[in-house]
Amino acid sequence: MTLSDWTPYSWKNKPIGQWVDYPDPDALDAAVGSLSHFPPLVTSGEIETLKSQLAAAENGEYFVLQGGDCSETFEACTSNVIVSKLKILLLMSYILVYGSRKRIVRIGRIAGQYAKPRSQPTETRDGVTLPSYRGPLINRPEFDATARTPDPGRLLEGYAHAAMTLNFVRSFVAGGFADMHHPEYWELGFVNLTERSKEYRRIFQSIDSSIHFMEVIAGKIDTLTQTEFFCSHEGLHLPYEFSQTRRVPRRESWYNLTTHLPWIGDRTRQPDGAHVEFFRGIANPIGMKVGPTMEPDELVELTKILNPANEKGRLCLIHRFGAHRIAEKLPPLVEAVLRANRNVLWICDPMHGNTQTTPSGLKTRSFDDILSELLQSFSILEREGTHLGGIHVEMTGENVTECVGGARGLTMDDLYRDYQSDVDPRLNYEQSMEMALLIAERQASRRR
Repeated sequence: MTLSDWTPYSWKNKPIGQWVDYPDPDALDAAVGSLSHFPPLVTSGEIETLKSQLAAAENGEYFVLQGGDCSETFEACTSNVIVSKLKILLLMSYILVYGSRKRIVRIGRIAGQYAKPRSQPTETRDGVTLPSYRGPLINRPEFDATARTPDPGRLLEGYAHAAMTLNFVRSFVAGGFADMHHPEYWELGFVNLTERSKEYRRIFQSIDSSIHFMEVIAGKIDTLTQTEFFCSHEGLHLPYEFSQTRRVPRRESWYNLTTHLPWIGDRTRQPDGAHVEFFRGIANPIGMKVGPTMEPDELVELTKILNPANEKGRLCLIHRFGAHRIAEKLPPLVEAVLRANRNVLWICDPMHGNTQTTPSGLKTRSFDDILSELLQSFSILEREGTHLGGIHVEMTGENVTECVGGARGLTMDDLYRDYQSDVDPRLNYEQSMEMALLIAERQASRRR
């Protein structure tokens, strides 16, 4: 299969997983038509910059930190919420720099993570059956017929909120928010983790001392005032992704300009499906979730379809098995990809395979399980002769209580204190920082 038979429309002739049935198809077409005339959310130049950094991560020169909400909401498009996300990504990234001695590619699950796959198309409560909640891009979470009816107008709202988010992020970063001379700008109140808090302070004091030393020798280092943020989301809702897919002047390829890095979910990665068909033709770097049902031969086939030129920086395999299955499931996949000489970047998603449900119906995840899957991933890939190139986590800059464990020892009883997610549980800012510290310790120990 070559790109000569691909068009931005060819996905429409394939089976479409997670399709949404709109009661008014003409209204959907009108919304997609409007979006196709709006300015792009990202640029092809930014996309190519990210691709080059991901290629460097494949070579072991960079490490990817991809994180953010499981599902963004329109209501959370506020300056405080966005700033909290930026702060936690910055703090985690500099701790990872300290531990790994590598540059970090910062990718937020932000400005477009508005659609979520569902295991069932409908939900039943007290004998009433309605469409499942599929994220704010499609419908609303309230359990009534009006809220759950897919509304094409929400595609326009999604674009608007993504544009507002990206505009604020770019302005904030350009205004010096990421300046390493002022890490106090990023403070999130990380003061209650006993020895972990002390380690955090020690790392940033060491970074500050190193900056001061270098600038005494070489003068002010302007690059320390700047950083790059990229955005990503699951490219689940193909009409939305299609609406902003364009051929850019002076470039021959087609780019999906809704985001820098779209990814294919574990439920929509069928080799003959519409999502794989759409993704194989766009020039963006792309991700693909790899779960327990993936077979080695199927994975190799997908790498050939999605990256026919075997280009470095093109394909990220975001694996998600669970702490108790990764030792069984990951090695055969890695071996098959290496035997086929396929260029990929391995990224660990330790969240989705470790979800459990409480007796009352709340979803949660164990910090210990998340950490275990991450550490196993590092070791397995090293044993197979390659390396883990990044982590993909669902987290927030807020002090929510959605995942159990961590330095504060959150229990099932604590979940009800501040559980905010409508979909999946996230690490809070303290748990995220502790995770970064433990990864940094592991990476630093490997250098000794």
